[in-house]
Amino acid sequence: MKKFLFAIAAFLPALAFAQNAQQYTVKTRLSTIKGPAKAYLVYYIGANNIIDSADVVNGEFSFEGVVMEPLTASLFIDHNNMGLKKYIDQNFTAAGPSKSVDGLGFYLEKGNTTITGKDSITSAVITGSPTNDDDKALRALVKTVVDKAKTIAGDAQKATVDQQRSAAFQNAIQARYIALQKEQKELLKNFIAKHPGSIVSLAALSNTAGPAPSAADIEPLFNQLSAEVKNSEGGMQIKAAIDRLKITDLGSTAPDFSQNDVNGLPVQLSSLRGKYVLVDFWASWCGPCRQESPNKVKLYNKYKGKNFTVLGVSLDQNKASWLAAIKSDGLAWTQISDLKGWGNLAARLYDVYSIPQSFLIDPQGKIVAKGLRGDELDQKLEELLGKI
Repeated sequence: MKKFLFAIAAFLPALAFAQNAQQYTVKTRLSTIKGPAKAYLVYYIGANNIIDSADVVNGEFSFEGVVMEPLTASLFIDHNNMGLKKYIDQNFTAAGPSKSVDGLGFYLEKGNTTITGKDSITSAVITGSPTNDDDKALRALVKTVVDKAKTIAGDAQKATVDQQRSAAFQNAIQARYIALQKEQKELLKNFIAKHPGSIVSLAALSNTAGPAPSAADIEPLFNQLSAEVKNSEGGMQIKAAIDRLKITDLGSTAPDFSQNDVNGLPVQLSSLRGKYVLVDFWASWCGPCRQESPNKVKLYNKYKGKNFTVLGVSLDQNKASWLAAIKSDGLAWTQISDLKGWGNLAARLYDVYSIPQSFLIDPQGKIVAKGLRGDELDQKLEELLGKI
């Protein structure tokens, strides 16, 4: 679901247009706010976390400062005036902000930006900022996709236990997500084509990739952007990501790695050379991974006699949980892990930042597909190994 429920503009890395210091002013008016309150403006300049504060007087407050380039920022209102440390302790956890947080993510850029609302900054309206106008247009564009994704998620959650264990049901849900991904990608590609000079196009670009990003798909879109956007800090970050993706793009030789199996014995990917190998990144705590298990079991049993196998790479940290999931889901193929969670060295090597994720490798060690699940994976295996 995280691939669909985008917070397009909030909490992105700083994005650059110019090299010279530029003055910004943010003026805010909340017409019906009551009692003393404090406003906090939070943003990053490079690796430095900048926090500014202002008293809310009669619903009004403002911020002024200098930025070297347009960047994303967050604005929070402490309605109880409890102080920043207590406010953070009570409202923010590793999982993110609580529902009680009154906050707004927006683009901070040169010139005068006006924010107006009633008693909440979350529902306030931003005017006077071309970049935030573009962001508003992008949010409106993808709203239909987000709504459809919520519907699919709701249908999956309402499924019975038997349905959830059914490969056919999981394939049907996955097919709906795949169709929605394609719809979203076309919307985002059109936005980028119409807004090549907008920093917001970087946010659109980062979300065209889906769960299995490909340099071959992303780079042509990146090349459509203006020189200013491509040379911005965010643009350079995406260019670096594209270069990393080329290491595991289709046709590339799969990078080799070795990790221990469930018995503590090392297994090297290259030791499976000569077979089609599905390198499957997953974890016991990953709901979508576990939901895909019936389908993987089905396909493994279907094709294991035709020079095909699976190598599971777990992003678990708790070995007991990992082993219990393998047994519960009936995963009969080789399983390995370094038990470092998201720090798994193979996941870092393959630039895996979301799971489930998979790479299909041919007998010569070349990557021939990635990110395939459900019927799409079955169709690819049938194409390569023949119909059974």
